[in-house]
Amino acid sequence: MPETDLKQQLAGRFREVNGDHPMTEADDVYVSAQFVDLEKLCAVHGRDADAVRRLMLGRRLPLPGYLRSDGAEMVPSDLFALAGEAGGVELLEAWFTAHWADPATGKAEWNAYLSGQYVCLHSVTPAAIQHKAHVTAAISASEYEPDAGTARWSERLHVLVDELDALEPAFTAYDRLRFGGPTSRDTCIDAVRARFPRS
Repeated sequence: MPETDLKQQLAGRFREVNGDHPMTEADDVYVSAQFVDLEKLCAVHGRDADAVRRLMLGRRLPLPGYLRSDGAEMVPSDLFALAGEAGGVELLEAWFTAHWADPATGKAEWNAYLSGQYVCLHSVTPAAIQHKAHVTAAISASEYEPDAGTARWSERLHVLVDELDALEPAFTAYDRLRFGGPTSRDTCIDAVRARFPRS
């Protein structure tokens, strides 16, 4: 299949997953600073971009995180790292899902990983995914703790918020369109800091 067809097919799959939302100039600037053009990353690693596109379409590697407005497929710079750690692309799914005790949860996380939508983490690893889930759940539950509002509670809360802040990039306006609302940074970092200022 010619490169243009594979690229168009991948763009179509991306829009099926994310919806068809315009990328603004500000979105492009953000994405170019945070992610790498797939073709450039493949050149650096000595990989064939078409072969990688086939792996993405075959649900062996995640879809791009973004399609820039010029059509560039933007991916994380460590796109190939997990497959390397797993011992190869063919072993990646089993290695990845084994990080969850519940097979159904592992499968759901694998599907989420393949969607390319884990743009909410600087580095997408099973450990980072689990840590983010733990921290966001703890932040969400914090206001119901018995000592809510005390200085000690505030200190604990802000430690959690700072942990999440370190895990997550800034996001861009495009993300709020494709996710249909505020991001976890909006709700669990910015809103919490505004509502409960550090004492």
